[in-house]
Amino acid sequence: MEQTPLQRQLSSPSRKPTALDAFRRARSDFLAGKRIDLQSLAAELGVSRVTLYRWVGTREQLLVEVIWALTAQTFDDEWARLEARSGPRVPEVVVRLLRAFWSQPGARRFLEQENDLAMRLLTLASHGFQPRLLDLLKSKLAEDLAEGRVVSPIPLDDLAYTVLRVAESFHYLPTITGEPADPDRAARVLAALLPSARPAN
Repeated sequence: MEQTPLQRQLSSPSRKPTALDAFRRARSDFLAGKRIDLQSLAAELGVSRVTLYRWVGTREQLLVEVIWALTAQTFDDEWARLEARSGPRVPEVVVRLLRAFWSQPGARRFLEQENDLAMRLLTLASHGFQPRLLDLLKSKLAEDLAEGRVVSPIPLDDLAYTVLRVAESFHYLPTITGEPADPDRAARVLAALLPSARPAN
């Protein structure tokens, strides 16, 4: 029986690593709580540091891609669980995302040991993470508004930006004030910011 291309590649010891291999290994290391180090990663893949830098950019750029992939997947998974829920979904999905970050051992290690770096990479538009998360939030807020789940006089762009900044404020408390992160406080503020369009019975 003829092998599939995947089987041939998996069984071939000469298969050359690719940028996706670097990404997958970095993601695995991140989830395991290991510090992503480009020199070690290049050695594990059997490529030069020059090649790895050409593939993934800097350590910061690779971290952003790894964290974004995990964030987007978690967001999508949690949103799917909320599809049948009545009322506003955005406050709940944001809080679930914050809790997921702090409950995943690798993400928690990164936030605890490199909180300043995390805050810089994930809250400044120049690093590419925040604009993607802002667009995702805006699309989900638009759904909640269109379906009559939420009422707000605030324009959509401003509303999405405010939701994100509220979430970030409580997520990065360790860096901002030295207090522990507090998703529950974020939940209360977001619930007030995004009230249900339908009064509770």
